Amino acid sequence: MMAGQLSMAKALNNALRKSLESDPKTLLMGEDIGKLGGVFRITDGLQKDFGEDRVIDTPLAESGIVGTAIGLALRGYRPVVEIQFDGFVYPAFDQIVSQLAKMHARALGHVKMPVTIRIPYAGGIGAVEHHSESHEAYFAHTAGLRVVTPSNAHDAHWMLRQAIASDDPVIFLEPKRRYWDKAEVGDAADLPLHSARIVRPGADATLIAYGPMVKVCQEAAAAAEEDGRRLEVVDLRSLSPIDFAVLEESVKRTGRGIVVHEAPVFLGMGAELAARLTERCFYHLEAPILRVGGYHAPYPPSRVEEAFLPDLDRVLDAVDRSLAF
Repeated sequence: MMAGQLSMAKALNNALRKSLESDPKTLLMGEDIGKLGGVFRITDGLQKDFGEDRVIDTPLAESGIVGTAIGLALRGYRPVVEIQFDGFVYPAFDQIVSQLAKMHARALGHVKMPVTIRIPYAGGIGAVEHHSESHEAYFAHTAGLRVVTPSNAHDAHWMLRQAIASDDPVIFLEPKRRYWDKAEVGDAADLPLHSARIVRPGADATLIAYGPMVKVCQEAAAAAEEDGRRLEVVDLRSLSPIDFAVLEESVKRTGRGIVVHEAPVFLGMGAELAARLTERCFYHLEAPILRVGGYHAPYPPSRVEEAFLPDLDRVLDAVDRSLAF
């Protein structure tokens, strides 16, 4: 693939195409992913080029889709499952946490589960209920699953290819409101799948984000710079496992950390990150690790979702509170 500016949606489409071309055992499964190309057109044109045996329109039955993928993996295939929207994954939750996540350990390492589950997640698109949820903590809490989420087109392309090539089950969370954001997509992956990346260097505080919130934090850092504050932004990329080495180095250097995610703060990913970084960086901290996220409430109607989602102002408010200590 030649380098160039691509939307995240197109970068993901190219990644699926390359994976289908490189391994005849790779196949795609999901609701309306064939002729329609998926709700967000991520699989557009793939059934036409690879056939209905490898790009499979499934019934509307998430538990059956994931259960079938597990059976295919047992027979040597590499299924890539698309869950149409984040909130639709719950019927498959039992298959994912009780079977997919545990099969390798249950077989004492003799059975591999190379299943990738793609889930468009988070809000910002004005969708109805069950179409804008951030449930990453459920999956990151489950031993046996790898959980990753890109924030830009380059990472989306290469992280998806790395996930499909993995012999472990991967929950691949796609920030749907970034599908149309364009970025340069290089000719090679520049990081391992589970490495964090410093996307903006700084010295006064560290903003830790992933998926859709990375762009928000970059915008907050740019705004803070006008006031003479140099904020470092770290893109976590992987939620399980977590690249704590990059986080620790950054927080120890800046003395402050703020975790930002769309999911509710209560028992969210920020709780684990704040606890671990406090344990490991305690004598370097100038302020408590703070968290910015959604509220402990069901995702609201689309007309008021902007009041629910963290934005530049809420991030900068947390920066003010951190620097006030």
